[in-house]
Amino acid sequence: MSDILDFRLDDLAPSDADSEHAERQFWAGDVTVLAERHSPPDGSHSYVVAHDGSVTWAAPGEPQVAAIKVARDLSLNTFTFELAYRPTVSFAQNWLIERGCPPERIAQSGGDLMKPADDLTLQVERQIRESGTRYEVLDGKTSDFDPCEAWTLTRDSSACQTPIRVFLEEGNSSTHTYTLREGAFADVDTARSWLDDRGGPLPEPPEYSAHDSADVRARVALARSAGVGAVPKGGLDAHCTPPPRPVQRPAQQGRLL
Repeated sequence: MSDILDFRLDDLAPSDADSEHAERQFWAGDVTVLAERHSPPDGSHSYVVAHDGSVTWAAPGEPQVAAIKVARDLSLNTFTFELAYRPTVSFAQNWLIERGCPPERIAQSGGDLMKPADDLTLQVERQIRESGTRYEVLDGKTSDFDPCEAWTLTRDSSACQTPIRVFLEEGNSSTHTYTLREGAFADVDTARSWLDDRGGPLPEPPEYSAHDSADVRARVALARSAGVGAVPKGGLDAHCTPPPRPVQRPAQQGRLL
């Protein structure tokens, strides 16, 4: 993984107005590369997940994780530049995978990030990363301080009930770890009301309640023994299959990135 982000575009021209705008919008001067993939042998494509520190000077709450795809046409000396911001790394990875990035080359992230606090966090991250177009991202917000969290508001096209899903990532500065949990709501207004008030724990998806506790223990044991990359694909991200029960939202603070 490189320390300096260089897309090697000096001798190339943007192929369209959107690419020109995206390249100008993105400033690499305050960026930490978290994961990257450059296609061999000619490097025609680059995929990057990065933390954009300059966003902290923008409007409060703006997503800080950048997903970048660059495609170069060396025969025409042009490039296309696509850019999207997401609140969390897993949604940025999903965006790149849907645009042709090999999943195994973008799944691991580096940098001085907090680490996942538990196996359920790892499973939910994989669920998001490998979900394809299942989740329509509606909104998101990042908070660096109290509370230290990032949330993503989505619509789940595979949900049997309560299709509005909130993915809440919370950081703990004392342990330098974070948790990621999924909540379910009937509609967007109800989800926004919960995010504003936090009057109770994050409502679990209805499919969670049917999950047998012995199966939960088996999944967690398998995830722990096999590692991040070996969590069964048919687990959390299977259609209407209930995953492990999430814990109640703890009181935490710190910095996610």
